[in-house]
Amino acid sequence: MPSTPVSRAPILPGRLRRIDGQSFAFLPHRFLREGFLASLAPDELRLYVFLVLAADRSGLSFYHYDRICSTLEMTLDDYIAARNALIAKDLLAFDGARFQVLSLPASPRWTSTTELRTDQQLQERDPATVRQTILASFADADDFCTK
Repeated sequence: MPSTPVSRAPILPGRLRRIDGQSFAFLPHRFLREGFLASLAPDELRLYVFLVLAADRSGLSFYHYDRICSTLEMTLDDYIAARNALIAKDLLAFDGARFQVLSLPASPRWTSTTELRTDQQLQERDPATVRQTILASFADADDFCTK
């Protein structure tokens, strides 16, 4: 069965994106095609996209961490972890006051995983153990409320 060619015409021609004198954030197609998107954890991706949207033509933005955390509904610890991971992955530069979204490096850098060995490591980083702990705490609360 012959395939129908996909139309390259816009679906809604009256709604084409335009710069109109404003800044225009972009992500290069390589970001998706070469695995940079897949290499980011959810908080890293949220922070990266935020900084791309906030950046000027040089990739600079001056948002303070409290505004970023508030806008992204992210804890300070999660923000710091995401920021540091983006720096380690060579996607972001930070000098303490401003960010620069960098041109993409030659290839994505994947976060290495470490083996979880101790009970504390499992309680902090294993989703199944964390879930079990949370559910157990609810059961304990129900027992306390019924007494």
